[in-house]
Amino acid sequence: MTAKWEKGEGNQGVLTVDVDAKQFDEAIDQAFEKVKKSVNVPGFRKGKVPRKLFESRFGVESLYQDALDIVLPKAYSEAVEETGIEPVDQPEIDIKEMEQGKTLTFTANVIVKPEVELGDYKGLEVPAFNTEVNDEDVETELNNLRDKQAELAVVDETAQDGDTVVFDFEGFMDGEPFEGGKAENHSLELGSGQFIPGFEEKMVGLKADDEKDVELTFPEEYHAEDLAGKPAVFKVKVHEVKRKELPELDDEFAKDVDEEVESLEALRTKKKDELQHNLEHEKEHHYNDTVVEKAAENATVDIPDAMIKAETDRMMQEMEQRFQSQGISMDMYYQMAGTDAEGMKEQFKPEAEKRVRMNLVLEAIANAEELEASDERVEEELDKMAEMYQRDKEEIRQLLAMQGGVDSLKNDLRIQTAVQFLVDESVTVEAKEDKEA
Repeated sequence: MTAKWEKGEGNQGVLTVDVDAKQFDEAIDQAFEKVKKSVNVPGFRKGKVPRKLFESRFGVESLYQDALDIVLPKAYSEAVEETGIEPVDQPEIDIKEMEQGKTLTFTANVIVKPEVELGDYKGLEVPAFNTEVNDEDVETELNNLRDKQAELAVVDETAQDGDTVVFDFEGFMDGEPFEGGKAENHSLELGSGQFIPGFEEKMVGLKADDEKDVELTFPEEYHAEDLAGKPAVFKVKVHEVKRKELPELDDEFAKDVDEEVESLEALRTKKKDELQHNLEHEKEHHYNDTVVEKAAENATVDIPDAMIKAETDRMMQEMEQRFQSQGISMDMYYQMAGTDAEGMKEQFKPEAEKRVRMNLVLEAIANAEELEASDERVEEELDKMAEMYQRDKEEIRQLLAMQGGVDSLKNDLRIQTAVQFLVDESVTVEAKEDKEA
């Protein structure tokens, strides 16, 4: 087999592959052995038809497609390895010459990983990150805890922002009810943004037993096309208004929320330490994210749509797995968010492109600086993973083998090394704000 790569415009090119006649003929033989098992020819048992009779009756050409299915994947894979290209999408195959006893020739139109033209990536300026925790930060954290411990109590008052309203509703469009627009005893926290824009604001001021027609218009980009951009009327009847009752901020409260402390002062100290620890982590992310984003912005790279689509699909899969672990179906999420799968992908596209760009740039920096992850680093990471997941180290290694192998892990660590290189080469400058998230 021989292969030749011709680079075209952008990230596309043509891979021309010649498969020698012997290899193609062997594939035809294998195709015949597969096909004859299902061929019925009078006078012969199934699977026993002679080759010459088969070819005279059906033609050797009838075996070509099965032979291609056998020989093409291996030939294409070997051609990619021989030419050193890195495809990022499925190729478009075009058979140029195919005949028994002759060389099989095919071309593959391939989109490959783009070349990166690096800009400035050393000496990047990073605003200083303030990790100081003050008393106000601690009190905010304690008030958040109070809010989580709050109990809802029924009040005989008009609903305010932040109250929870229990009510019935039914939606109408042009005087007719529409599907999915009706519920009874529905609980809604006003100001939470769960309903379409304008609905919750118009519930403010209502009290138990009140009835009201809420008129509004569905968003133009609403997931249900038959409702998008159209006016509707929701007939609502309020049953209850509930308001949060916050617990007293005292020693008993402290012991209720954290069994490891005995007083409010001890809780304050613990929360201050936790906030400090979290800020140190935020600082690390702040430096990492800043240098990588700046290096990516300074680089020039033409990213193929196929890479952005692949990353978008990966992000969708991650989101679906995350919601499934929380017992939330995607249909339920789309309904709450007022979108659908295609709309979600469109939202993800800018972030997907950003991720792809940053990974390509980090890989280019690792190449330029000849950065590698040592075998010792890989073993350390395997030890950490084994401890984290409470699994045997060799078991972790076997699991990785099913997901790209240890080489994939080594490449991830190489990228992390490139990030650390950028941080080490960066310059800290005075921040414009006290803290940056």
